Amino acid sequence: MWKRTVCGLLAAVLTGSLLTGCAADVSKGTEKKPEAQGTDQNIGKTDPETEKDTGKNDPETEIQVFIAASLNSVMTELAEQYSQAHPEVKITYNADSSGTLLTQIQEGYACDVFFSAAQKQMDQLEKDGLAVEGTRADVVNNQVVVVALKDSKTAVTGLGNLEEAGSIALAGGSVPVGRYTRQALVNLGKLEETEDAAGITTRTVSEALGGVEISEQDNVSKVLTAVTEGSCEVGTTYYSDTYGYEEELDILETVGYDLTGNVIYPIAQVVNEEADEAQTAAAAEFVEFILSDEAKAVFEAYYFDTDV
Repeated sequence: MWKRTVCGLLAAVLTGSLLTGCAADVSKGTEKKPEAQGTDQNIGKTDPETEKDTGKNDPETEIQVFIAASLNSVMTELAEQYSQAHPEVKITYNADSSGTLLTQIQEGYACDVFFSAAQKQMDQLEKDGLAVEGTRADVVNNQVVVVALKDSKTAVTGLGNLEEAGSIALAGGSVPVGRYTRQALVNLGKLEETEDAAGITTRTVSEALGGVEISEQDNVSKVLTAVTEGSCEVGTTYYSDTYGYEEELDILETVGYDLTGNVIYPIAQVVNEEADEAQTAAAAEFVEFILSDEAKAVFEAYYFDTDV
C-alpha cells in the first residue's frame, strides 16, 4: 500500500527537469537511479465563477495513466479535450522513462493504462501478465534527432561525427531513446554489435567516440533540458520533443529508421485488481479515445507520425 501512496504523491508533481552536469557521469562509471516524476492532470475541474451550485461536475472516478516522458505535452492537451466529454473522470499522469514506469508497475504501483515509448517494455508487461488481453495497440511513430542550441556553431552534423562534440547529453540504455541511439551507432559501425543495444554502457559509448564527455540522463526530457540550458553541446532526443523549441534548437540530423528501427509507441490497459468497475470502464474508454481520429490530429500537431 505504501507504494501506491508514494506513486500518488509522485504523480501529483509536474514533470521536473533535473539537470546533471556533463563532466562527472562517465568518469565515475556509476549508474543513477531515476526518480519517478509525473503530472497530475485533474480533467474534471470546473471554473468556480461559472459552476457555483453543488459541484456536480467534480470527478467521481480516477484512473492512473503511466506515460513516457516524451508524451507529456501532447497528453496534457488530450486530457483537456477528453474532459469536455468526461468531466466525471480524473486522469492522473505519471510521466517518466518507459523502463522506470514498467518497473513501478511490476512492483505493484496502481496503474490503469500504460503508454510506452518502445515495444520492449510493453512486451515485458504482456509477458508478466500485467496487460489486459486484447487492449494493446500501436498509437504513433517517432524519430530520433540530434539537436544543439540554435547557432551554436557546433562541428557535429549528426551521429556520423558525434565524437566532434565537446559534450553530449545521452539517455541511459534502459530509456528507449538511449537504446535507439545506441542501436543507430551500432549500425553505423561506431559501436560493436550486441544482442541488445540497451546493455551498452555510457562509458562504452564515450570510449568508442574517443573519450568524448557524456552526461547520462534519466529520461528524454532531461536530455532536452541539458541541451537547451547549455550544459551539453548536443544531445539525442525525439523529433516530437522539439515541439515548442523551434526558436531555441537546431535539428542537426533526423536519424533514419534504417538505423534505429521504428520508434513505435504502444498503449495497453493494465491489470489493476484494486480498480472498481467504474475505473476499469474509464480506463478502457480512455484508451479508445487515444486511438480515435480526434486524438490522431493532436498527435500530428505535436510532430508524431500516426501512420503506424
